[in-house]
Amino acid sequence: QVQLVESGGGLVQAGGSLRLSCTASGRTLSSYAMGWFRQAPGKEREFVAAINWSGGSTKYTDSVKGRFTFSRDNAKNTVSLQMNSLKPEDTAVYYCAAATFYSATTPSSYNYWGQGTQVTVSS
Repeated sequence: QVQLVESGGGLVQAGGSLRLSCTASGRTLSSYAMGWFRQAPGKEREFVAAINWSGGSTKYTDSVKGRFTFSRDNAKNTVSLQMNSLKPEDTAVYYCAAATFYSATTPSSYNYWGQGTQVTVSS
């Protein structure tokens, strides 16, 4: 079992930055590919970014490319999502998740989930 806890959400003005972190306990994160998803009110949970086990490969949904950066520190059992140039449409609850296989973009492909952290971007 892997327990994931997100942190770093909050309220920020458009154009600002936030850094989300996700820390694991129970098992080492280095065994898993990791992903970030987000869910806005009334919408389905959507893929944001993924990173492979080593951190050497990442992928992003088109709407965040060039603004978000996904990284991981396996020694600290932590992954992070640096979010710059935030827009009101980035407002959502952000979830980190662990998967056996990299490149998974569908929620059903992920085995473990955190509780989420709220990100609100004001215009």
